[in-house]
Amino acid sequence: MTNRPDRSGSCILAGLALATMLACLMSSASAHDTNKRIADASALVSTDTASRAAPQSTRRAVARAEKGPYYVDFRARTAASWGHAFVWYGKTSERAVEVAGLTPAGDTWTYVLGYFTWVPSETGASYGDLDPDYLTASYRVYLNEADAKRVFAYIEKLKTSSPVWNAETTNCTGFIGDIAEYMGLKVPNRWQRPENFVNSLKEMNGGRPMVRLSAE
Repeated sequence: MTNRPDRSGSCILAGLALATMLACLMSSASAHDTNKRIADASALVSTDTASRAAPQSTRRAVARAEKGPYYVDFRARTAASWGHAFVWYGKTSERAVEVAGLTPAGDTWTYVLGYFTWVPSETGASYGDLDPDYLTASYRVYLNEADAKRVFAYIEKLKTSSPVWNAETTNCTGFIGDIAEYMGLKVPNRWQRPENFVNSLKEMNGGRPMVRLSAE
């Protein structure tokens, strides 16, 4: 009987080597797939975060645009007696402002006389209108360019057509109330203190920051 070499040990060793090699390859492939999935997930998160951030940025831009390039600011300030109501108006991007308000022209005697009859008026800036330390109430409303032209023209017309002042009838709250009404805002009772009038004006209109006039 011929003796054949026993190859079972060699086969076992070869099998073990092959199994080890396959295990390494599978482990490497698995690690590659895992890393790829992590990278893909990271990219997805980054993309999703960016997509969520973009609308927020857009909303902020829209919010800024909705303010409008022009404004009318209904304001009240302290004074020696009841206070005074007036408006600032102008362009949002500019520091300079226009002022309109109805006051008696002259000295204290003219003011006192205005409680009994009509006295000559002034419709521009008066003492304290530009000083923030005197401010007691404010309600700013923004306008687009087309509406601002109409509103500003109305204010100028109102200034030239208001020659007299009277404490009970043609007074400062009535003056800015006419402007608010022209702009389509709800207007409170005009016979009240200027500070209360401006605060009521803001409250009645829900503090809305933008006004669009109806078509002519």
